[in-house]
Amino acid sequence: MLGNRKLILDTHSEIYSMIKDHADGIFWNLEQHIQKNQVVPGAIYVVGREQMRLYNKQLRRLIDDSGIKAVFSNPHEGSETLKNHCYHYDIADLVLDNKILLVGGGDMDSAWPCLQYDSFLPKILDYNENLTAIADYKQNFTVDRPYKFLLLNGRARLHRTQLLAKLAGLLDQAIWTNLDSDAGPIQLLDLKYEYDHVATTSGIPNSGFVKHQLFDNKWGDVYIKENLYQDTYFSIVTETVFDYPYSFRTEKIWKPIAIGHPWIAVASQGFYRDIHRLGFRTFGHLIDESFDQIDNNQDRLDRIANIVQDLCQQDLVSFLNSAQEVCEHNQQHLVEMRPKIRQEFPKRFVQFIKQYAYDQ
Repeated sequence: MLGNRKLILDTHSEIYSMIKDHADGIFWNLEQHIQKNQVVPGAIYVVGREQMRLYNKQLRRLIDDSGIKAVFSNPHEGSETLKNHCYHYDIADLVLDNKILLVGGGDMDSAWPCLQYDSFLPKILDYNENLTAIADYKQNFTVDRPYKFLLLNGRARLHRTQLLAKLAGLLDQAIWTNLDSDAGPIQLLDLKYEYDHVATTSGIPNSGFVKHQLFDNKWGDVYIKENLYQDTYFSIVTETVFDYPYSFRTEKIWKPIAIGHPWIAVASQGFYRDIHRLGFRTFGHLIDESFDQIDNNQDRLDRIANIVQDLCQQDLVSFLNSAQEVCEHNQQHLVEMRPKIRQEFPKRFVQFIKQYAYDQ
């Protein structure tokens, strides 16, 4: 019960396990829930992405006819994608009218009622494979590394395509991938760097978006492969969002942080600012990170490319050694934040619902 409203949860929603203690009821198929006359008038319904995709029209009718308040939970997506989903599912008007609230992974325009949840932050340490990789990296740490940087790219996005072009002259000194021919030629990892969860590296086409075939339609992005980091001095993290003015932190940034690898983020304006607000440190004592506040996207990308090119001309052994204090701080802070962010979510969720849904 939240205020004077009952809470009914989609068991498949990503936030179900964190707020289930507050639930007055559950469902796993909204259509069946309706057909069995189990709808609770005036209740708050938390709906995950798949149920929203399938039954958005039925949900709209419930809002109109039964006076429910809905929460669309999709914290694996940033605000830009989440907005697009709202328009695609024809619920944007209900969101802007506060009849459907959002739980998303990225910060968002205040006109859209959204509770931000960093779902990838705690998730990166949920996998035993990653914990093993982190331990192995520490045990096998050396400053003698054959490549300068790590640059992993999946789906083609404009900032990734442009960065690959700008760094073309350095890619032979890097471990890098490109899994989408829209960004240029397909580039896979050498087999010794490939993840155990890759289904196959043979028969992969040389065009299109090949990640789903590579990982057999599973989410392979989350896994950390220790030797990718052991053989490079720093990571270039091409985050999902670059030209949208709200931060979205995915598994891409938490992987180098988790293993203790220095990094440069190719992300939205203010990304570093928001990382600092979470208590993490960056490498401003070693490189010029003022690009974070450049609002022109092309200028920011150009500056990042210049920073990378300059860094590759420096003594990377000295850079790596000088970066270790920050890396170790961030590793420890990630470990400390992991349980905290999940433990604090139910209270944040209740406060969020209270702001928009109590006694309405």
